[in-house]
Amino acid sequence: MELVVATRNQDKLKEISALLRGLPLEVVSLDNFRNVPEVIENGRTLEANAKKKAVHVSRFLGRFVVADDSGLEIEALGKEPGVHSARFSGKGATYASNNKKVLKLLNAVPRAKRTAVFRCVIAVADRGKMVGLAEGRCRGRIGFRPIGRTGFGYDPIFVPYGYKKTFAQLGLKKKNRISHRSRALIEARKIIKRYVLTHSTLLRVNFLEQPC
Repeated sequence: MELVVATRNQDKLKEISALLRGLPLEVVSLDNFRNVPEVIENGRTLEANAKKKAVHVSRFLGRFVVADDSGLEIEALGKEPGVHSARFSGKGATYASNNKKVLKLLNAVPRAKRTAVFRCVIAVADRGKMVGLAEGRCRGRIGFRPIGRTGFGYDPIFVPYGYKKTFAQLGLKKKNRISHRSRALIEARKIIKRYVLTHSTLLRVNFLEQPC
């Protein structure tokens, strides 16, 4: 069975594919399809954006789809950038420019008050209908400068609780054991597995019931 990850971000696809390994699925991205309309992520919450992407893409493609929206909520910034994480530094935002803006805003904030939480919401949909929703969180703090070469997004400045290294220093394997996305995918994996098994069973039953 094919599962479409509603993203063109290869970093995100790699991370999600690794976390779904072992399920009877062929995981592909939007790069495998032509003319998929871009979904405008204008929801006020991560949940709203994830649902919108999953439903719209699955309806357009007529396929089984997962979509996620992630955000970094920093206490000292009133939980910003939050839902605006990907575009925090404005039009043409990059990982580097977003990190630079966060560090600039936190310039005078001491270590004890640099607390933050990474949130990830994953929506699962099939042919335009919601199947389930999952969420994962990872708490930590914001460092004082970018460190590390792996990962993406805010990984170089986020230090998860219990560690002295940023996500970008920990490496993908270790990050995938503790990250917000991995925790959301643990729950999403249960939803996907249950749906796939049920769907496969229905297909077999329907096939067996066809007249000779």
